[in-house]
Amino acid sequence: MSGNKDTVTNKDSKFTINEDKLDTNVSIDMEAPEFRDFAKSMVDYIAEYLENIRDRRVLADVKPGYLRPLIPDTAPEKPDSWQDVMADIERVIMPGVTHWHSPKFHAYFPTANSYPAIVADMLSGAIACIGFSWIASPACTELEVVMLDWLGKMIGLPKEFLACSGGKGGGVIQGTASEATLVGLLGAKAKKIQEVKKDHPDWTDDMIVSKLVGYNSSQAHSSVERAGLLGGVKMRSVPSDDKNSMRGEALEAAIKKDLEAGLIPFYAVVTLGTTNSCAFDRLDECGPVGNKYNVWIHVDAAYAGSAFICPEYRHLMKGIETADSFNFNPHKWLLVNFDCSAMWLKDPTWLVDAFNVDPLYLRHDMQGSAPDYRHWQIPLGRRFRALKLWFVLRLYGVENLQAHIRRHCKFAQEFAALCRGDDRFEIVGDVNMGLVCFRLKGENALSENLLKLINGRGNIHMVPSKIRDVYFIRMALCSRFTKSEDMVYSWNEVSAAADELLKK
Repeated sequence: MSGNKDTVTNKDSKFTINEDKLDTNVSIDMEAPEFRDFAKSMVDYIAEYLENIRDRRVLADVKPGYLRPLIPDTAPEKPDSWQDVMADIERVIMPGVTHWHSPKFHAYFPTANSYPAIVADMLSGAIACIGFSWIASPACTELEVVMLDWLGKMIGLPKEFLACSGGKGGGVIQGTASEATLVGLLGAKAKKIQEVKKDHPDWTDDMIVSKLVGYNSSQAHSSVERAGLLGGVKMRSVPSDDKNSMRGEALEAAIKKDLEAGLIPFYAVVTLGTTNSCAFDRLDECGPVGNKYNVWIHVDAAYAGSAFICPEYRHLMKGIETADSFNFNPHKWLLVNFDCSAMWLKDPTWLVDAFNVDPLYLRHDMQGSAPDYRHWQIPLGRRFRALKLWFVLRLYGVENLQAHIRRHCKFAQEFAALCRGDDRFEIVGDVNMGLVCFRLKGENALSENLLKLINGRGNIHMVPSKIRDVYFIRMALCSRFTKSEDMVYSWNEVSAAADELLKK
């Protein structure tokens, strides 16, 4: 290095620093007093937004590209004030927001939201650890272990899935149910490759993988098919019955057919609460079939799993003792903000061994005494997500969370009763959990045009689905602010749109 009073120059890179323009005594960070004012202002804004969310148009009324003209083309050279940022939220952001937590939002499935979870995310952001190993932040790992035991006990999981049982089992927070399905598939794949090699030591990994085949219901979420693509294996769609459920007999027939063709069955996804219609595969039939043929059974209960905290719904998970892995999303229906997807495994060692890349800089003296969760997931990094579970479970308690689930199920029945009272409409399938599937009687085009009118009015928002070429509209309960009168409001919107359509 060489230089003088004004510059520091690296001869190799020709990089020059003008020291006169550097003031190392000036802080470029927001200081604590300013943060307190900014944060208090944001908390007030969030509370006001959520408490009055039903007054906003639920569906964003903008066109693609709306935002670019509202902000500068380049980042500011000098910092803006936080007051300027706050002022721009309503001008720039809110016009393009679809309000998922409005009682008028009935699309997809819910994404959870609550004040305790929001506050927990604030603390997680402040601690800002990356909990890939125990030593990276012991509390991040240890709270997650305990919270997954709490949650597993709440839904009645067998002790073999719980870390507190002293066996191999345990839980982990994944980002989404899609990740959990892929993680389960990769664990099952590693397990099956090792098993096959014992019988066929001359077979290569590629040869074995080319023969692997997994199974899912024809009603399973598209993420299951995607997991097969990402995992490089075949996934077989098994026809569902007239209740849209995968049955054990159909699964066994598919497995037998593949065995006769020289393929290797290794993984089956059993869905409890499908996205299309909240149908439930028969785990009590499919699980024993999987066990019989040494096929890993993964249970995807992404939405409906939250309801299993209520004892009256646990009959729907009959056969859970036959599963190898189980997953549901507290971030859907259990008031824990995204992302928080709970996954349990009877034997996580298949994942740990499959994902174990252990460079020196990630090792520590306590390895083996507690989970290093980087081996249980796809990414290396992970946030302190267990804080959200801890805050929500403590500040609501099991009884209030059960009441939240039961309220939504009751509202779904109320909406279904309104639908049945209008002879122009029909219910499609059963009304399960907080979902009602309905349609105008007649050709699919009627219901397609009805949904366009409903969403075009902008007062409520719904999405469609189709099973066996029957098009229908889904009404999902999504907001924790929903009341019985919101069901009447939403039905009146549907009815008014039907009046308008049928007059034409």
